Amino acid sequence: MSKKKMQFEVAENESIEECLNRMKQEGYLPVRRIEKPIFQEVKKGNETIYEPVGRQIVFEAKLIE
Repeated sequence: MSKKKMQFEVAENESIEECLNRMKQEGYLPVRRIEKPIFQEVKKGNETIYEPVGRQIVFEAKLIE
């Protein structure tokens, strides 16, 4: 990504609002929100089950001019 576009990931102990404030302080405006699920592999007998355990939130932002 160039300096005009950047991605900001919401940290584990950070709220979405704190991440948006951090983006604003660095001079960026959010354009798109991306949520990716995080799965955990659980084995029961000879079956493998994937259970959701969390999510990763990433904001794509552009530079404010």
